[in-house]
Amino acid sequence: MLKTITFAMVHFCVAFTVTYLLTDSFLVGGAVALVEPAINTVVFYFHEKFWQRINRANGQEFSLAA
Repeated sequence: MLKTITFAMVHFCVAFTVTYLLTDSFLVGGAVALVEPAINTVVFYFHEKFWQRINRANGQEFSLAA
């Protein structure tokens, strides 16, 4: 769980920093840093579902290992 929390903090900081540097706006940087990870989480869920379906179609067991 600690790894997940620290990754979320890094993700937030990167999203904020990149957006702030591009827009020079703390407000926009903060908004993107909150919204982008939330959208990414939803997209990741569907991405995993897609790969589970592909693996089942190929007769493979689903695994989180790359």
